[in-house]
Amino acid sequence: MKISFLTLGCKVNLYETEKMKKMFEDAGHTIVLFDKEADVYIVNTCTVTNIADRKSRKMLHRARKLNSKAIVVATGCYVDSAKSRGENDKSIDLFIVNKDKDKVVEIVCEEFERRNGRINDESILNDDYCKEGRLIGQEHTRAFIKVQDGCNQYCTYCIIPYVRGRLKSRGIDEILSEIGELVCGGHKEIVITGIHVSSYGVDDKDAGDFVKLGGKPLIMLLERINQVRGIERIRLGSLEPRIISEDFVKSLSKITKLCPHFHLSLQSGCDTVLKRMNRHYSSEEYLDKLQILRKYFVNPAVTTDIIVGF
Repeated sequence: MKISFLTLGCKVNLYETEKMKKMFEDAGHTIVLFDKEADVYIVNTCTVTNIADRKSRKMLHRARKLNSKAIVVATGCYVDSAKSRGENDKSIDLFIVNKDKDKVVEIVCEEFERRNGRINDESILNDDYCKEGRLIGQEHTRAFIKVQDGCNQYCTYCIIPYVRGRLKSRGIDEILSEIGELVCGGHKEIVITGIHVSSYGVDDKDAGDFVKLGGKPLIMLLERINQVRGIERIRLGSLEPRIISEDFVKSLSKITKLCPHFHLSLQSGCDTVLKRMNRHYSSEEYLDKLQILRKYFVNPAVTTDIIVGF
């Protein structure tokens, strides 16, 4: 089969799309560009805003127009959200929720065989992690690593905990094994990503325990990655401002391969709005966090998100 992908939304979706591509390739199928004719179109959707919902539907309908006989597959957060609202779209053949992304090949092949008869799905998996092209689609030297999924924070504006579920962290050995594959493929830079990276390793704890623990599980993971031969740069995805403390940042500053770029989502500069958002910090506390970063890093790059019209 010829499979085409389109990814909307966050870096976690980008990571998961690459994993799905690899699963199809390992099963002997061919990945083609989204604007080309394909047997299957898979749109990895986003639902973080109503605009994201609208764009997800638009791209799915575009896929249908590209090949009216193709199987059009919707997966990702919009699918979880739409299913909970009881939405249905006759132009979409398959809806695959986030938790079933690891079954995407099986689900799609079953639908293809139902329509067209048996296909050749003989696996071409092998144990050579350094096989050329193993992670097709990743940037040449930079790769994303999803270290956790889900979120326990429940900010009042955010639907993500409801569509991604509660916090689930990956084991350090599993993450390091995947990084080893990436090194074999020539990747030198790792971007640590997840739905709520700051909560890595505190799955069974309360929502605020990543603050009480001072981000120690995340530091332990970064220290291990820092020791991997072949990795030259480590970047962090978005961090919760509350994780920034003297001890946490001091530990970060000792990780020699870490790039000094920090994305701290402010969301609002108004303390009243921050309280309504259930963000658990004030604008003054946010500024204090920036001062800590500047104490341990020379001219760190800091980026943020602001919600206008909450």
